[in-house]
Amino acid sequence: MPNRLAHETSPYLLQHADNPVDWWPWSADAFEEARKSGKPVLLSVGYSSCHWCHVMAHESFEDQETADYLNAHFVSVKVDREERPDVDAVYMEAVQAATGQGGWPMTVFLTPDAEPFYFGTYFPPAPRQGSPSFRQVLEGVHSAWTDRRDEVAEVAEKIVRDLAGREIAFGDTQVPGEEDLAGALLGLTRDYDAGHGGFGGAPKFPPSMAIEFLLRHHARTGAEGALQMAADTCERMARGGIYDQLAGGFARYSVDREWVVPHFEKMLYDNALLCRVYAHLWRSTGSDLARRVALETADFMVRELRTNEGGFASALDADSDDGTGKHVEGAYYVWTPAQLREVLGEQDAELAADYFGVTEEGTFEEGASVLQLPQSEGVFDAERIASIRARLLEARGERPAPGRDDKVVAAWNGLAVAALAETGAYFDRPDLIEAALGAADLLVRLHLDEHARLSRTSKDGRVGANAGVLEDYADVSEGFLALASVTGEGVWLEFAGFLLDHVLVQFTDEESGTLYDTAADAEKLIRRPQDPTDNATPSGWSAAAGALLSYAAQTGAEPHRAAAERALGVVKALGPRAPRFIGWGLATAEALLDGPREVAVVGPVDDPATKELHRAALLATAPGAVVAMGAPDSDELPLLAERLLVSGEPTAYVCRNFTCDAPTTDVDRLREALKR
Repeated sequence: MPNRLAHETSPYLLQHADNPVDWWPWSADAFEEARKSGKPVLLSVGYSSCHWCHVMAHESFEDQETADYLNAHFVSVKVDREERPDVDAVYMEAVQAATGQGGWPMTVFLTPDAEPFYFGTYFPPAPRQGSPSFRQVLEGVHSAWTDRRDEVAEVAEKIVRDLAGREIAFGDTQVPGEEDLAGALLGLTRDYDAGHGGFGGAPKFPPSMAIEFLLRHHARTGAEGALQMAADTCERMARGGIYDQLAGGFARYSVDREWVVPHFEKMLYDNALLCRVYAHLWRSTGSDLARRVALETADFMVRELRTNEGGFASALDADSDDGTGKHVEGAYYVWTPAQLREVLGEQDAELAADYFGVTEEGTFEEGASVLQLPQSEGVFDAERIASIRARLLEARGERPAPGRDDKVVAAWNGLAVAALAETGAYFDRPDLIEAALGAADLLVRLHLDEHARLSRTSKDGRVGANAGVLEDYADVSEGFLALASVTGEGVWLEFAGFLLDHVLVQFTDEESGTLYDTAADAEKLIRRPQDPTDNATPSGWSAAAGALLSYAAQTGAEPHRAAAERALGVVKALGPRAPRFIGWGLATAEALLDGPREVAVVGPVDDPATKELHRAALLATAPGAVVAMGAPDSDELPLLAERLLVSGEPTAYVCRNFTCDAPTTDVDRLREALKR
């Protein structure tokens, strides 16, 4: 019989709806039940494409005996971290403070007042390598709760006090300058893996935000080392197993430093960020590889993640049926030499094995290999390779596909809108711009209420109950601002303004200018989460600074620029010390140092000369440049106001720091003005 999760919109929670565990969703009712029954709360946090979440669910939450014990002694609460990043952040901070590490599934025991007192991540069904079994943990917690309640309460109170004392020191109130960004570049250079690209060792995550900083730093300063690190890292990733060599799109991370074996889940946010990075790399270098990967990644998102409503689904699972009914990580993606021969025949299989790095020993498990492009030298018959790739892709399509998390997350859709809009504009792919417009339209129709407040998620056209957090407001604004630049439609700038006004009022501390991840009127947790560091995605803090700065450049809105500058104080504090974890903040600081530049293109929108000027403006590498395009009498965008045609011809205006160049009708002069 289904439990209380059966009516939720989260695919992750729905995966647990038939567990024998009497799950509650995160709610006041769950904690009221704990108070009434005198039981502690088991909080289990995960997400639908998390491999070890599935493992623990199968081993423990689907086990009747374990469920009976949980139901007798605990109130069990299941949370999708992607729906409730605020709940996840608060308790993950506690887990990391207590244990020195974190991860998912996250397992936390709480008092009925939601105060944590015992922590962990994955617990096995039997003791293993020094780790207790889940049943032993449950029995130990139950015993402590029953026999030493006062002691437990003291521990919980101390943890909450300690968390409250971890308020972020805002750092310098000044904006980061040349020296700070040069220091951040030096820090990245020290961490750079010159042999394989990327930063640090294994596991290795795609550093999309740090690459964005490197590209902008090169554009502003001409630093060749910055461009080289960005280009080499992008090439290594694109040739590695982390990139799907048959269908495009990136996996979440590589378990090794060489980018060979990925953790196979594919997340919308990674692919949106990386699509944009490769498009920007092409814009800087003209690299054919960057162009191919940007377009393949965009096509992957549209083909495999777009929902019936026009939004983009959150993720594809790492695991899938290996053909025997057993769910195995990577089963959909890996190949053995025998499987190549079966699909391609002897000669083409030999070529494919050489081209994609498939060996008899295998690069993954049980003799299977993850497809790569290890050969950077040598000549291959392009037509034959295209035929091989098409046949392998067709054969792979016959395998059981990984599950898809169909939840639409506002923030990640905002990132996808920005990536698809720009990629479509750069490569003359109006279908990609249409896909961006479709997702933006869904966000406005479904996620935005009459007071311009955002809901975080929806599924199957049904909006979720959870309020948007700072990253939702910031990333959706980023997407809308990109659409305004690409399409010339002022409505997207208007919607971005509504959202960013909420950032100023609901998420910003009036006195210090610090930003919080949840709104002032959001549900009160044991502390108000606040994290400026960029991890898998830009932090809400960094993303808000970037969107506020771009909006101010488009509109001249001084409060928004002042808020962006205040928010960037944390980049001055963290940039030189931890540049890998504040990449988007550094990229935004580059835009601030460059102006950012404001480009207005006026002319009949169907005139080829207008289009050429507009394209030249969009392809400018000037960090964070904003673009407005429209007819000379248009009131669509503020930057177009009082901009006249010169000699009756389409004209471009470039301004920066309250100073404007002479207007020009010449595309080459516009390009030159945007390079200086």
